[in-house]
Order: sequence, then C-alpha cells, then structure tokens
Amino acid sequence: MKLDPTFTQEINDILTPAEAQSLIEAIETTSPIVAVRANISKTEKMPNAAVKVPWCEHGAILDERPQFTFDPMFHAGCYYVQDPSSMFIYHAIKHLATKPVKYLDLCAAPGGKTTAALQALPSESLVVANDIMPQRAQVLAQNVIKWGADNCMVTCDKPRALGEMTHEFDIIAADVPCSGEGMFRKDPEAVEQWSRSLVQQCATRQRSILDDVWNALKPGGIMIYSTCTYNAQEDEEIVDYIIDTLGASVIEIPTLPGWNIHPSVGRNYPCYRFFPHRVKGEGLFMCVLRKNDAPSKATKPGKNKPSKTSSPNAQIIPAKSWVQNGYYLQESNGDVVATPSFIEAKLKEQYSKLHVVKEFGIKLGTIKGKKIVPSHQLAMSPHINHSAFTRVEVDYSTALAYLRGDAISIDAQQGYILVTYNGAILGFANNLGNRANNLYPKPWRIMSTHLPDTPPQVL
Repeated sequence: MKLDPTFTQEINDILTPAEAQSLIEAIETTSPIVAVRANISKTEKMPNAAVKVPWCEHGAILDERPQFTFDPMFHAGCYYVQDPSSMFIYHAIKHLATKPVKYLDLCAAPGGKTTAALQALPSESLVVANDIMPQRAQVLAQNVIKWGADNCMVTCDKPRALGEMTHEFDIIAADVPCSGEGMFRKDPEAVEQWSRSLVQQCATRQRSILDDVWNALKPGGIMIYSTCTYNAQEDEEIVDYIIDTLGASVIEIPTLPGWNIHPSVGRNYPCYRFFPHRVKGEGLFMCVLRKNDAPSKATKPGKNKPSKTSSPNAQIIPAKSWVQNGYYLQESNGDVVATPSFIEAKLKEQYSKLHVVKEFGIKLGTIKGKKIVPSHQLAMSPHINHSAFTRVEVDYSTALAYLRGDAISIDAQQGYILVTYNGAILGFANNLGNRANNLYPKPWRIMSTHLPDTPPQVL
C-alpha cells in the first residue's frame, strides 16, 4: 500500500517525526488485527486466544482470521467480531454508567459498539441503536437480535428526528461518519477515496450531526464522541466545537500506561487516540464530554403500569411460558412480543413514533391462524424458557445444513424444537417426524455450500 503524500504530511503535522514515521510504516506494511468479544450472556467459553484485549475483559486477539461464516457459534451470537480499539467503549461505559441509563447509539451499524454497550451497561438500562441507512439498520437489528438484547430498540432515523426527543438520554454515543483514515489497513477503497476535501466535508457533517442531536442529551448527560480517523480537523477540532459552541466539558476515563493509548494532539484535555504502531488495533479517536448545566440523574425506568394497556387476548397467553419471568405480553401487528417489566408501555408508545426496525422486548412468535409460530428472536434470547421446548444437539455438518436453510432429519418428538450445536441455540425447526421444516430466517442463511474439513475453533 502506498499512501497519498498529502495524507503522510498530515500525519507529520500532528505527531513527532519518529511517531509519524512509525505510524505510516504500520499502515503501509502491517496487517489488520482480528479480534472477537465473547457474549457472556450466552456462553461461559472465552475466545481461544492467548492475547487478551487490555481494556475489555471479554475480548481477545486471534492469531489469524478464521472463516467466521462457517462457525455455528458465530451465528448463535456467542461472540462478536470487533476491532480491539473499538472495544474501548466497553471500558468507558463501565466507568461512566453505574446506574441504569437511557443510552442512544446514534450511528450504530453494524453493531459492534452497540453490543459492547449492552454488555457494559447496568441491567435495566434502555438502549436505542440507530442508523440512518435502511439497509445498515437491518444489519444492525440482526446483530442486536443475535446478541439477545431485550432492552434495545433499533431505529432508522435522521439525527434531527432523535434530537426532537428533548433531554431524553443520559448518554449519547456518536461514532460519526468520517474520512476513515484509521481503516486504511482494512479498506483499500478508503485509501483511494481519501482527500483533503473529503476531510473537510466530513468535519462539516459531523458538526451538523452533533447540532441536530444535542437537544436529546440531558443537561449533565454524557456524549461519547468517536471517529475512526487521525486528523485533528475531525477529532480535536470537533471536540473544541462541542466545548465552545454546544457547551460541554471533557471527562477523563482512567487508563493504564501499558495500554499505549496516545493522548490528544495539541490540547490539554484528555482524548484517546489508538494508533496501530502502538496498540494491537486499528485507528480510533474518542473523547468523552459532559453537557453543561444541571447534572443529570440517571433514572431507572419505572415499572410497567398495566392499567393503561389492553389485556392480552387469550390466544397469546400460552406463549407466556416460552420466556422467563419478568415480562408482559402484547400483540403487535400479528406478533406476540414479551417486554421486560421495567419498560413502561407508555414509554414504548412514545418511542414507537420513531422509525422502528426492532422494538423493545422479545418477539416470541407470529400468530398463524390458531397457532403461534415461535420466532428466531426467542431462540436467540438468553431469557428463553429452555424447558418449554425440546432441544436437539446436532453435529457440525448438520449445523451448517440447518444454517443454509436445508431441511434436516431430527430424532425427536414432533413439534417445535430448538436446534443446538455445542450447547448453543441455532434456531427453531418444526419436526414433522419424517423431516424437520427449517425455521432459520431466510435473509440470514449461509449461501455457500462449502463444508470445511474442521470447524473453526474461536471459542
């Protein structure tokens, strides 16, 4: 890879000559890092790797990139593939949120930082994960469902629409669109597209996004601003704009010297810069700020008030046994949804005014005539009542056949059964006796018919 001389000059403008040369060499001559973060709500297994991510206890760096597509544990949501630098948000949230909060992930797709936040936030927090692009929002929803989050809503809205929710959120994470300099090792197209004018366009858009959403942050609330780029115009200069124009002060997140995180450039406030010649990870910038005015008290969402909701019809009551205690049931457009009891029905109604891709709660199933067909969301939820369905463990080749959408043969009682691999749930099948109808979602199916000689061993 050969970098644009204008870009290399930019790096020399923000770093010492020795640091700049080391960074440029790392970008041009080294390979990107591959890492995963285990989903401890679904598995006790940790990644099969010796090198751990220093700032995320559930993350590990792999020696090489396995074929994740052919790992059933990946499809079961037992881990997420995420760059180590991006996992720093887990550490930041652990430090910032000690009580349940309302959290907005503004530019959330494909879902790495969202699932990290879901893992780090206190229980009974509410998360709205948003992406402005419909296709990306669908991918985001898929990853949130795989993760098994019942306290997360996925939306597809412009920042301005979310900004109309005055003082709604305790924390807003804005991993804004940027020039992508930190992704040069991973994305050759980003190298080709880079220009000074692109940097300027991105900085203008970043200020616009922050202007639009700032009203949604409570006074005293926290903004986590991040990019995957190196230049100061999109990083420290945007932080200056938040401080001087929007009104905020910077918060320090504790770090250890051995983590080799670079400080801010040309500023006396703390920022966190991840350079690939210093850390095992890609380029990342992050700064945490508190909105001025009165401190915000992170309030625990109130208990559900069923007096203001319609009673569930008798047909959906049997699905109550499919999920663990602590949920109330509602019918929504022909689906049966179980919502955690700490999420008020009136709050769900308020948030439904957004363009919702995935609502709060767990979609238990879809009403078909007099029956309810169980949903893949239920299969992916760690809160499924395991005693409600027969579990059938399958071998590796059968697991891949199931994930491709093939009909499989199962020796079990007839009816809806859970297909598992290494103890992890892959999804539902309807066992008819001579065959089992595959209920794995069609858009999620593996397209390749390749069968590796040995399964990937990530966990």
